[in-house]
Amino acid sequence: MKPSDGTGEVAGGCDQAAAPAAPVLPGCHPDPSVCRVGDDHYLITSTFEYFPGIPVFHSRDLVHWRPIGHVLDRPAQVDLGGVASSEGIFAATIRHHDGLFWVITTLVGGTGRNGTFVVTATDPAGPWSDPVWLDDAPGIDPSLFFDDDGRAWCTGTRLAEPGEWDGQTDVWLREFDPVAVALTGPEHLLWRGALHGAVWAEGPHLYKVDGRYYLLAAEGGTEHRHAVSVARADHVTGPWTGNPANPVFTHRHLGRDFPVVGVGHADLVHTAAGEWWAVLLGSRPYGGYHPNLGRETFLVPVTWEDGWPLFAPGVGTTLGPFAPPAVAGPPAEPYREPARDDFDGPALRPSWNQVRTGPPFWSLTARPGHLRLPLGAASLADTATPCFLGRRQQHQRVSVSALFDVAPRSPGEWAGLAVRQSEADHLVLAVAGDGRGGRRVLAAVREHGVQRVVAEAPLPAGGPVVLRIHAEGQRLGLRYAPVDGPEPVETELAAVDGGFLSSPRAGGFLGVWFGPYATAHEAASAGVADVDWFDYRPLTP
Repeated sequence: MKPSDGTGEVAGGCDQAAAPAAPVLPGCHPDPSVCRVGDDHYLITSTFEYFPGIPVFHSRDLVHWRPIGHVLDRPAQVDLGGVASSEGIFAATIRHHDGLFWVITTLVGGTGRNGTFVVTATDPAGPWSDPVWLDDAPGIDPSLFFDDDGRAWCTGTRLAEPGEWDGQTDVWLREFDPVAVALTGPEHLLWRGALHGAVWAEGPHLYKVDGRYYLLAAEGGTEHRHAVSVARADHVTGPWTGNPANPVFTHRHLGRDFPVVGVGHADLVHTAAGEWWAVLLGSRPYGGYHPNLGRETFLVPVTWEDGWPLFAPGVGTTLGPFAPPAVAGPPAEPYREPARDDFDGPALRPSWNQVRTGPPFWSLTARPGHLRLPLGAASLADTATPCFLGRRQQHQRVSVSALFDVAPRSPGEWAGLAVRQSEADHLVLAVAGDGRGGRRVLAAVREHGVQRVVAEAPLPAGGPVVLRIHAEGQRLGLRYAPVDGPEPVETELAAVDGGFLSSPRAGGFLGVWFGPYATAHEAASAGVADVDWFDYRPLTP
C-alpha cells in the first residue's frame, strides 16, 4: 500500500499489483458488508456515534474503493443525541434485490428512538429512505437474505436467555416481508456459535451456494479472540451443522505481536468473474498493543472445499500474498483524496464527520475559503455535539496540520486540533485565552476522564497560527507556528505517547479521528475560529 504518491493525495486503498494484504479501507472501517450488482461492488461499514452514518463505497475490483455517499445523511433519519462513544449505529448489512438496495442496522443507546431499522434506495449513492423500524427484531447485527424462491429472511443476534455462560448469544431467524417491510411468521433459533464457552456469536449472514444454505458468523468478541465460524443446512430454518474445522478464520492463535489482530466479522461476495472473496475487519497494533487506527476492512480470497468455504487458502492470514481479484469489467481509477482541504467547495468532503446528530454548527460561507467553527458550550468530554469535525486516522505515520485564526477571550475558550477516541480519552492542541487579554498555545490530555494540561506557551496577541500533530507511530509531536512572517518558525510544544488513545487502553470499539475543534467549556461565547486549511499528509518512509 502506498499512503502517498508524492502528488499531495492520500491513497484510498491498496495497490492492485501488491494484492489486498494491507487493509482495503484503512482507518476505522469496522463490520464491513458487501454486495454485488453486475460488475459493481458496494460496501458499507459501522459508524457508531459519528455522523453522517454508514459510508457507502463503490469498487470494480474489491481493492480500490471510492466513497459515494452515506446511508444516514439527514438528522431526521436517526437521532444520535445522548449516544455515548461506541454506542450508536452498530453493524449494518447491505443487500440488493429487484432493483432496490437494502440496508438493515441497529441503533444502540441514546435519548432518541433506538433498535433495528431498514432503509432502502434505488441508487446506493442516495438518497436513502427514512427508517422503517422493526420493533420485534431483538438484539444487534441484523442481516437480510433474499432467497431464490422469492422469500426473504432476517437474522440477528441477541443474548441467550438463559445462557449457559456470560456472553452466550442466540442467532435467530424470521421471515421478512419486503413489501410491508416487516417481520412475519415464527422465530427460529439457528445457532449459538461453534465453540462451547465462546462469547458473542454475532454478525450473522446467510448465503445459498449450490442449493445449500450457509450461515457465517463472528465469534469470540470483537477484540483479540475474534474469529469467523460457519454452519450449513439443507433448509434455511435448519437444522444447522457447524463446520468441524471451526473457526474457519482467525488470528488469535498468532499472538499479540502479529501485524494484524482481531480479524473477524466477515461477509462473502461472489464476483462476476466467478471468484469468491470475503471482506472482514482486523486491527494493526503499533508501538505496543495499540491499534489506534481501529478496526479496518481487509480482503481475503475464499475457495470451496468439501462443501465449506476456505478463507485465504494456503496462507491462513490476511497478509497474503494473494493474486488480485479478477476484474470482469473495466477497472475504476483508484480513489485519491487530496491531502489538503482548503474549504473552497460548497459542502464538506465525505471524509468529515461530526460527533452525533444535530443542526450544522459550522459554516463554509461566513468567511469564504474558510471553515468557521463557533466556540460552542459543549466539549469533547460531553455526551453532546461538540464543535468538532474529524476524519479518520488512516496511517501510523502522518502529519496533520491546520491554519487557525482565532482570538479567544478567556482561558476556557479553545480552538485547535483534536485527536478523539471517546469522551473520556482524547488529546487537544489549541490556541486559548491566557486570562490577561492575550493568547497561549496549550496541549491537553484527557485520559480515563481526567484532563490535564501537559504544556503551554505564550503566543502573539493576534494573527493566524499553524498547529501540527506529527505522528511518528505512537509519538505524537505537538507543534505550533505563529504566522508573523513569510516563513513561520515551528516549535514543538510537547510530545505525547498516543497509546492511551487505543481501544485496548481506552475501551470501546473505535479508532481515532483527527480534526479542528472549538469550545468554550460550558460557557456562552460569541467567539469563532476560522480554519483556512486542513492538511492530512502521510509520512513516507
